[in-house]
Amino acid sequence: MLKIYHNPRCAKSREGLEILEKSGKDFEIVKYLDDVPTKEELKSLIGYLGIAPIDLVRTNEAIWKENYKEKKLSDDQIVRAMVEHPKLIERPIVVKGNKAVIGRPPETIKTLL
Repeated sequence: MLKIYHNPRCAKSREGLEILEKSGKDFEIVKYLDDVPTKEELKSLIGYLGIAPIDLVRTNEAIWKENYKEKKLSDDQIVRAMVEHPKLIERPIVVKGNKAVIGRPPETIKTLL
């Protein structure tokens, strides 16, 4: 089953959700700002995406710029920052089995369908 980590206030995330709805496939919606992924869940997502933790961070967010930008952080510290401030997590993320994509651009999601 597909799973989308979704932020309803984000236009790209809404576009990603629309792609899944039109696909006709079953999927689960995780509103990650309300249901924050655990450190372990985020590490799994990062593994499925095949990226470094920093590549999942929205580095233009004020929270990042004010608290983390100038610091030398370990991967573990970056993951912890995303758990503490889920707004930092790039979106949408769509997962299918042990593979995932960041829906930027949203059409990237179609590679999992």
